[in-house]
Amino acid sequence: MEEKPVQGRRGILKAITLGVPGAWVAGAHAATAPAPAAAPGATPSPHAMPMAGPPGDRTLKFFNANEAQAMDAICARLIPADDLGPGAKEAGVTFFMDGQLAGAWGTGDQLYRQGPFEKGTPEQGYQLSFTPAEMIRRGLASLDAATRKQDGKPFAALSAEQQDAWLQKMQAGDLDFSPLPSDVFFQALLEGTIEGFFSDPMYGGNVDMVGWKLVGFPGAFASFSNDIERHGVIWAGQPVSIATAKAHNMMDGDSHG
Repeated sequence: MEEKPVQGRRGILKAITLGVPGAWVAGAHAATAPAPAAAPGATPSPHAMPMAGPPGDRTLKFFNANEAQAMDAICARLIPADDLGPGAKEAGVTFFMDGQLAGAWGTGDQLYRQGPFEKGTPEQGYQLSFTPAEMIRRGLASLDAATRKQDGKPFAALSAEQQDAWLQKMQAGDLDFSPLPSDVFFQALLEGTIEGFFSDPMYGGNVDMVGWKLVGFPGAFASFSNDIERHGVIWAGQPVSIATAKAHNMMDGDSHG
């Protein structure tokens, strides 16, 4: 049976339960390094380009406008908004990925890149010569080129049904993005979307902590001493970001039950 891209809250939680490997947030770096050069044929990134999205006054550091629109569309299909709340697009996952790709992680500072670059086993992880920034930029350009050729439109302009069909082909490795395997590109997008949706908001995603609220994760909460003996009672506090943890910890008479 052909695998389908993760859709809806139940699908994304199932994927996390099964252990989707993470690479985007571990040791997340602040997006201060200059953006890497664009791949051949890609449109250069106009840095600090304004982009609409929550919260306001955000700017892009890596993606150009077309790439950001494509990422918004991809995020919206991988974790769509539904009756349980906002999806990845609304949670600012594109900004999370933009920040990571604009920084040291995107330039591959922590990757071994001496080769040889050969197809490895699943246990060996990422085996390509591209930096994460190069891979994402090349992949988005290849995806748009493929959809324009077949459907006459960039990926972001397609219907939801068409976008799902393209994502399914990409996930199965049926698209020719040579020399970039389309299934490797899809997995990077899926991992980045999941991790941006559940990362600390200080990294740009998980706006209003919608991912944490969905699963009941408290975030950087300092102490649960008031709740230790409250057996069988759901913790009803509000999650706390690393960026606001100090102010939270200094509050007197905190009540989170």
